[in-house]
Amino acid sequence: MGHWSAIVAVMLALASPCAGAAAGFVMSAVTPPALPREFRGAWVASVGNIDWPSRSDLSPAEQRAELAAILDRAVALRLNAIVLQVRPASDALYVSSLEPWSEYLTGRQGRGPEPPYDPLTFAVAEAHARGLELHAWFNPFRARHVSGKSTAAVNHISRAQPQLVRAYGKLLWLDPGEAAVHEHVLRVILDVVTRYDVDGVHLDDYFYPYPEKSSAGAWMNFPDDATFRRYAAAGGKLTRDDWRRKSVSAFVYRLYNAVKERKPWVKVGISPFGIWRNGVPEGTRGLDAHERLFADSRRWLASGWLDYCAPQLYWNMNADGQAFPVLLRWWTAQNTQQRHLWPGLNSSAIGTSRRADEIVAQLRHTRSQAGAGGAIHWSIKPLMQNRDGIADRLARDVYAQPALVPASPWLDREPPARPRLAMGVDAAGTLVVQWSGEGAEKPWRWALQSRFGATWRTDLFPAQQSAAGFKAGQWPDVVAVSAVDRTGNASTPAVAERQASPPRATTAGP
Repeated sequence: MGHWSAIVAVMLALASPCAGAAAGFVMSAVTPPALPREFRGAWVASVGNIDWPSRSDLSPAEQRAELAAILDRAVALRLNAIVLQVRPASDALYVSSLEPWSEYLTGRQGRGPEPPYDPLTFAVAEAHARGLELHAWFNPFRARHVSGKSTAAVNHISRAQPQLVRAYGKLLWLDPGEAAVHEHVLRVILDVVTRYDVDGVHLDDYFYPYPEKSSAGAWMNFPDDATFRRYAAAGGKLTRDDWRRKSVSAFVYRLYNAVKERKPWVKVGISPFGIWRNGVPEGTRGLDAHERLFADSRRWLASGWLDYCAPQLYWNMNADGQAFPVLLRWWTAQNTQQRHLWPGLNSSAIGTSRRADEIVAQLRHTRSQAGAGGAIHWSIKPLMQNRDGIADRLARDVYAQPALVPASPWLDREPPARPRLAMGVDAAGTLVVQWSGEGAEKPWRWALQSRFGATWRTDLFPAQQSAAGFKAGQWPDVVAVSAVDRTGNASTPAVAERQASPPRATTAGP
């Protein structure tokens, strides 16, 4: 099939739902199969220049070329979403009046790209032009990462509001127990939601920091003594651990509702550590995120404070105490609000501690697990490098056919109007199919389903594309076009069926 990005001269006027008689097609009551749906995402990390940009000294043109190559690879592998880290350490990989430019972008915190451009504006536009969702990934409470090298900018929170920042091990951290921290981080995230056409807001697994040991080898406590004393002095009765969990949960609740007030269609997702409690489910062993990170992720999921949960299930299928199938089944059982569950997979371990076969097995198992509707690869790098042939396996096998992002009916159940469909034939015998939207709602994607004998296939196109072609001798028997909106609702398809004896090819003319 050829892809057509401009209006084709031979197209017939779009005067009816199917203007295709000259091509030998008529309106049809044939019902195409359900559209394939599966979330296929990849994290793109900026912290430490893990994924993008690959170095902090790249020119803006080189940065854009790198990101475009990442997006092109995502399309080639039939992914449908990119989770881009835009705030790794209280900094910004976008134009911001609230926080400084990230050093991972320019080598020095507070220095913007030269010549100037907005990386997030570029990322959103380029992703959407390729039919990809773009989720903006924030680390909510980290103020400085161990990989940070440059001096903090004057407007970095560690200098502008040092009373909110705590030193813990090799990191600087915003104190999640401080109300002013919540206000600042919410303001930062909502600024992005308001100014950019992102499809999702994504938080990773860092709430309170992962435990670190002192030089003497003892576990260090997070230094929030003064914050907790103020809470207790004001009449608070919770233990410190419960108070910490309540603070994080209150932030998650406020974030979800605030995003929905601004843009109800923007999905809110979190990728918590893959083990909620040590020993849960029975036989599980590992870090207790409930007790150590003070992240009650089970509560967030069960309460419907997320649109999607992506637990980081980074262990192998048969890992003792952390078996992937056991943990995935447990997480799906907690999803009583029927939100999306898309586990995170440790694809970055390919080439060191695992083979591509392991990731393929996990993807297949996820498809077989009721309640799981996709996965996210950590990270895009192994897919770019094709480690152990993983990219080849995905394109040839696991992701051989495209898929839409699953719909989110709790956000919106109203599908767009059925599109108009027109068909024509050029001098070379190419069947040209064109579509256009109806109604007030602008489609987000187009789904073109075509039947050859008894076999159906699906092609997905971005909103900007309005035509496609089938070469002579490769015409389908049935064509169906559906409009898909931002929350995944698909319209009733416009369907055309080929007559037994189609007319000869027509030539373009006035």
